[in-house]
Order: sequence, then structure tokens, then C-alpha cells
Amino acid sequence: MKKMPWSRSLDFQRDSMLVGFWKSVKNRPKLALSQLFCFIFISVSFLAFAGWIDLSQYSKYYYSQICSNKTAKTLEFPLDCSSWNRTNVCPKTYPKSQPCPKPSPGSCPEYFRWIHRDLRHWRETGITEAMVEKARRTAHFRLTISGGKMYVEKFRQSIQTRDLFTIWGFAQLMRLYPGRLPDLELMFDCDDRPVVPEAEIGRGPPPVFRYCSDSRSLDIVFPDWSFWGWAEINIRPWRSMLKAIKEGNAKTRWEDRVPYAYWKGNPHVCPWRGELMQCNATDQNDWNARLYVQNWDAEAKEGYQHSNIEDQCTHRYKIYIEGWGWSVSEKYIFACDSPTLLMTQRWHDFFIRGMTPQKHYWPVKDSDKCRSLKFAVEWGNNHTAKAKAIGERGSRFIHEDMKMEYVYDYIFHLLNEYAKLLRYKPKVPPNAVEVCSESLACSADGNWRKFMEESMEKSASDSAPCTMPPPYEDQEFKALVDEQAKATRQVEAWEERYWAKQR
Repeated sequence: MKKMPWSRSLDFQRDSMLVGFWKSVKNRPKLALSQLFCFIFISVSFLAFAGWIDLSQYSKYYYSQICSNKTAKTLEFPLDCSSWNRTNVCPKTYPKSQPCPKPSPGSCPEYFRWIHRDLRHWRETGITEAMVEKARRTAHFRLTISGGKMYVEKFRQSIQTRDLFTIWGFAQLMRLYPGRLPDLELMFDCDDRPVVPEAEIGRGPPPVFRYCSDSRSLDIVFPDWSFWGWAEINIRPWRSMLKAIKEGNAKTRWEDRVPYAYWKGNPHVCPWRGELMQCNATDQNDWNARLYVQNWDAEAKEGYQHSNIEDQCTHRYKIYIEGWGWSVSEKYIFACDSPTLLMTQRWHDFFIRGMTPQKHYWPVKDSDKCRSLKFAVEWGNNHTAKAKAIGERGSRFIHEDMKMEYVYDYIFHLLNEYAKLLRYKPKVPPNAVEVCSESLACSADGNWRKFMEESMEKSASDSAPCTMPPPYEDQEFKALVDEQAKATRQVEAWEERYWAKQR
């Protein structure tokens, strides 16, 4: 076949490159090996550009043959307490990179887009070292990642062991995605309520990580410690709890569950929970609610035999009400296949903003608890198909969009987006110590050790994290907020008409 002029020109260039290279080898027999590799790389790139070789075929072969073999041979790296107890030094055998990860499993759930919203206050100014240092006044610890290692400087003791299991979560993320987290420095506050008011905007607000925030605060929400276990009250890590709740759901069909709203908890932590207890059934009134006091001291003495979360999927409706701040109980309540009757919220965690009234839960007025609960149950029992669907969608959100893999991916993307905003290179503080799974777990015992071993990531992930969705456009975000407000107002209008008829 006759070659086109441009093809003959490429042939000439290829021949000239080869002749030039071999002349240099003849004149300089000690040509450095690096120069040889450089020449091969340029030559292969040139041939690929010219269309004479198809690199995509080699790429497919690499991932189908080489990587599949490597993945099959991936070894777990369990706790090495013998080495830790002997040296008190974190193991050097941790992998420094994620070997042959499969492509991303797809786009992350919609609620990941709130990461962009939570960090938007620092988009223009970036995050300076002074801003981070200002967050120290309320933080329980400073966490630094440098060169693929993690260091922690503790300032004060948290409630129970919230700080310990939160730090454990960071350590497991680094085992799951080794070498993929950038250098960063952050301050973490383990208390219940947000501390950075929106008035700080324009004054260099301190970036504070915590478990919840509200619409008037700038705190950055982060998954709570109980995803890795709540040792003090015998709540197992999230993977184990999801499996147990799923089995609990299967014991009783929704139609056969007790047709009332259920809540069990500590009513003494805040006034609004005390008010909720007034909605219990009496000889004079039945507000369609069955409410129980949880005595954790008594449960601890009896071995927590009457507080298993998976045994509480017995009523058609479950009530969520906040405590002194946002409550850890939220995710467990939603997982039960029963519609969650959600009391008007003051605070939000990292996932609830991805849920919608009437679709994933039923909104209940905090200002008129008893009557609002009674109407919600009446409506559900008169519209059983719709009520059941709300419960199933809310539960599916928790079991699928909130599985542990997505919790880790949320943290992964949050930390990466946060690190992009840092305007300085983090340094390891002089009072910080290197932290790894061994330093946290090897000296622990009881439930603390048990839950750490149960929630430990024993090997690197075989796939890349899910793909981060883009930020909300202004109009898109407004439409989302309007949709949620409209759904809530509609329920309130139905409720008002219901009580008007009763009068």
C-alpha cells in the first residue's frame, strides 16, 4: 500500500531518532541507564502518538492479568502487638500505596455534595496556620498526617472514649487507602454542640471538625465515633450493627408490628426529651406513642441484655428526638424499616441532609409533640402502603448509601477537599506522637479491644473511592431546600386540618 507523505515523514523521523541514539551509544559506551529508559519512554510515546502501537491494549492486559494476580495475592496485615509491646514503635511493614486498585465503583451518594457546602467558608481565603491554631481553644486533639503517617497531639479528655474511637477511625482509613491521603493538619472537638458561629465569617473562622453542626454554625461535620463501636454501652461497630438490624427487621413484617410510635432512651439529658415522656399513654389520653426510659447503669449491671438495638424493630413507627445535641441514635432508628417520626431538628450530622421529608421520614413538630405524634400514627395506619414505603426508603438509605465503605469514602473526600484549602505545609507538632492501630489497640482491653479488632481494616481496599459529585449550583441548592421545606409544610397543613376536624 502506498504511504502518504506525512507517513514517510514519520518514518524518516523514527529512523533519525534510532540512528542518533545508536551513534551516541557507540561514542559513549557508558551511557547511563536512566538515559536508556528515557529514550525508551520517548520512543514508545512517539510510536503510540503515531498510531503504531495501542497502549490501551497493554493497559487492559496489565489490569486484567498482572493486577488480578496481585489482588489475589494481597496479604492481610493484622495487629502486630508482639512487635509493639517490644518496641512501642508503629510497624514499618504497612503498605505505602494501594496496590492495583480497581476503578471507582461510581459516583458517591448525593449527600457527599454537602462536603463542598461545609468547606465553602474558606474557598476564597484558604485555611491558614493561624486559623487552625485558633481552633485549639475548644479542640480535644490535633491530628496531623505527614508523609503517609499519622500524629496526634491531645489537649484534653473527651466524654468517655469518643476521641479514642474517632482517632481509630482515622487509622483505619489510612489502612484502607494507604498512601492516598495528603499531608494535612486539623483540630477535632468531640463535644455535642457546634462552637464556631457564623459571625466568624470574614474574621478567619477556625476550621473545627465535630460530629454535628447547625444552620448558624461553621463547624465541619464528621462521622461520629460509634461507627467503630461505642464500648461504654456495648454498641458494636457499624458493619456488625447493620447486619444485626437487618436480621432484626426480618423477624416481624411491618404490617404485623405494634401500630404505635416507639422510643426508648434517656429523657433526663434535655428538657425536650422530658416533654416527650408526657406523650405516653394514660387513662385520659392515648397519643399513639409507647415511650420507655433507658437506664444505662442498670443495663451495664445486667450485661446489656435488654438494650439490643436489633431487638427494637417491633413497632410500626420509630421516634427520633435529639438529646443535648444531635444524637447517635439517629442512624439506628432509621435502619429499622419503620417510618421514622423525626422531631424538628436543631442540629444535623453528615448524612441527614441527604434525606427528604415524606420520602425518607415523617416530620413531627417539636413545638406540639403529642398531637403531632398522634396525627402521624393515625395518618400512617390509614395510609399503610405509603407509610410502609417511607420506612423502606429511609431504611434502604441507611443500609445502602450509609454502608461502611461509603462512610470511609466520605471521610476520604472530606479530608482531600479540606487539604486543598490549606495555605501552609503542615509540620509534625513537637508534642505529637505517631499513632497507628497497634498504638491504640494493643494496650486496650474489654469491649475497647474487642470493638477495635472487629472494626479493623485488615488490608487495603481493592478499589478506588467512589467519585466525588460536584458542588451544588446556587439555583440547584435553592430548589433542594425549597423541596424539603415544601414537603414539611404539606405535612403541617394536613395535621392542622386533622385537628380542625377533631374540634
